[in-house]
Amino acid sequence: MSEKKNAVQTIYCIVFFLVVCYQGMSGTISVDYDSGIPQLEFAAEHVRSALKYAESTYGTGRTAGPIELRINPGQGQPESFTIRRDKSGRIRITGADAAGAMYGGLEAAELIRIAGLDNVRDDEQRPYMIMRGVKFNCPLDVRSPSYTDVCDSAQRNIGEMWSFDFWKEFIDTLAKYRYNYISLWNEHPFPSMVKVPEYPDVALADVKRSAGKFKEYYTLQGRDFDAPEIMNNTETLKTMSIEEKIAFWQKVMRYGKQRNVDFYVVTWNIFVYGVDGKYGITDKIDNPITIDYFRKSVKQMFLTYPDLAGIGLTTGENMPEKDFAEKENWALATYGQGVLDALKESPGRKITFIHRQHETGDLDIANVFKPIVDHPDIRFMFSFKYAQAHVYSCTKQSFHQKFVKELQSQGGLKTIWTLRNDDIYQFRWGAPDFVREFVQNIPSDVSPGYYYGSDQWIWGREFLSKNPKSPRQLEIDKHWYQWMLWGRLGYNPNISNQRFTEIVQTRFPTTNAKKLFEAWQAASMVYPLTTGYHWGSMDFQWYIEGCKSTPESAQTETGFHDVNRFITLKPHPSTGYVSILDYVKLTLEGKGLNGAGPLDISAQLHQHADQALDLLKEIGPGRDAELKETLQDIETIAYLGKYYAHKIHGAADLQMYRKSENKKFQQEAVSELKKAADYWRLYVNNAKSQYVNPLWTNRVGYVDWEKLTQEVDKDIEIARADAPVSKPSKE
Repeated sequence: MSEKKNAVQTIYCIVFFLVVCYQGMSGTISVDYDSGIPQLEFAAEHVRSALKYAESTYGTGRTAGPIELRINPGQGQPESFTIRRDKSGRIRITGADAAGAMYGGLEAAELIRIAGLDNVRDDEQRPYMIMRGVKFNCPLDVRSPSYTDVCDSAQRNIGEMWSFDFWKEFIDTLAKYRYNYISLWNEHPFPSMVKVPEYPDVALADVKRSAGKFKEYYTLQGRDFDAPEIMNNTETLKTMSIEEKIAFWQKVMRYGKQRNVDFYVVTWNIFVYGVDGKYGITDKIDNPITIDYFRKSVKQMFLTYPDLAGIGLTTGENMPEKDFAEKENWALATYGQGVLDALKESPGRKITFIHRQHETGDLDIANVFKPIVDHPDIRFMFSFKYAQAHVYSCTKQSFHQKFVKELQSQGGLKTIWTLRNDDIYQFRWGAPDFVREFVQNIPSDVSPGYYYGSDQWIWGREFLSKNPKSPRQLEIDKHWYQWMLWGRLGYNPNISNQRFTEIVQTRFPTTNAKKLFEAWQAASMVYPLTTGYHWGSMDFQWYIEGCKSTPESAQTETGFHDVNRFITLKPHPSTGYVSILDYVKLTLEGKGLNGAGPLDISAQLHQHADQALDLLKEIGPGRDAELKETLQDIETIAYLGKYYAHKIHGAADLQMYRKSENKKFQQEAVSELKKAADYWRLYVNNAKSQYVNPLWTNRVGYVDWEKLTQEVDKDIEIARADAPVSKPSKE
């Protein structure tokens, strides 16, 4: 008997064993698949779990199965699948590849859990966005910091980056939500991830964190993360050799492959944290030793990690006073040549090379990187901040338009869109209509997709809950609805609100899911409405949950955005909203508005918040702890919306008084700002009952709701005293 025939028989026996075992458990329905394919095993686990649930909840239905998971490489584009039922009741799920079969199985499992086996009908799906990823700032070590490390979120999660349990749960969750890659962002990851033969002493043993007292603010360019107060008092979180670290990340990346989740490593430059001057390595762009060290580190990264899908870089953060040619020639000599060196030793390997379009020109970059762009085994892509730091602002963005035209003029150049969520950290968010419209507006002709994440937050384990689970929840589990929406709608933007309501119902089976869905979506619109109107484009210019930015951006000593800043800061350019300054000018001139003005935005915020609060009165949490926390988050967001509704109205009244000198407007401003303060207190009390206060962030410093209440009250005094307004910002 041939080896091939033996292998086939072995696979058949394994499948038969699994089928028989499951029939013994359920008594009726079998799940048929190749257990040697991890993606199918993962999907089958979910199908079996759903069948158990459905059998106890709905009965088996009219169909006795079996359910088959199959792969047909010629069926369609990668990650696509079909579901077919025949007259006998057999359900056949076929993927164009292992990923497609996995997604098809997960789809069937979800349908079974929602309404039983008879809910599974013929279907076929293929990915709308080919790449659906995560931007994950990864705090590897105090000596290998990410851009986010000087904050609570990073400091509480350094140890989790070296926990396989964390990554297993994280990757499994991403797979369920149809994400297919993780980009790990770190300023200088090499000492913690590879051992370079020519520079062996750079490799770092153990995992360390600082036990020192940090300052509130550090530079926004990622520098000074090795300041004395940080490095002079460190503690060891885990004892690991560099060989054990390498084995760890090899295991993590291999597991990701088994869930169709690739890994990329992305850096900022030039940073040499952790090197400590060894071998003469510095952060100077003209240091030939530094160039050689980076080149060999990039090469070693790919030789060490066969499952690493790609690498990305940024130029500019720590290249002071260097021109374009200096920056890009350095990047090519280091990262570009390092990738080319790796391919010489691993011919035929496919590598993605990502170059952020940041502080440099895209067409000029493509010209310098022509050896990379033209290489048959390298997929070269740009990365562009599609909505600056705030996706929760407007469903139609405009910052990319010039960039897209330049890419289109060059034919094959592509970009990955960076979708930055530097808005929602604390509270659970969920508005499918917003995400669906946002995704459908993303230019797809020049891009295969996006990665979604933050620069001011580490999506590790949550650390703020006053009633934490043990172990603490993954942030993407606490914020499951938000993360599911960006993954699922990126794969299929045609998922209906009815389906999402059903998903919510399965998560919270004792509640009225329709009312919860509507309340959740209504409250969630507070974020884009407010930030779309009060537009601080970067993370350090606006954080909505604290009404705060850096002091410079706020034009206040504390960073709080007072009523004066609400008057001067303009709306997002794509919204068509009319600023407070323009509204007052046009109104006093007797001219109409060509767009929604401050009173319109205020009314919309009131409408969404009131709708959510009214619906919440009809929804009880019962004994479901997660449902109770979710309802409280929705209520908290609604109170925040009422605060901003009154504040925007009050700011418009105050500016109207200043320009008209009509005391009526001053009185109305004071009244609105008093109401705003009342709702701020409701917001803070609700939030504090559930979460620890204050929060230290790496962009806007300390967010202390209690201290900020004093700033909220000052708005009333500003209106009463008619304090002079600051000059309009250029932002």
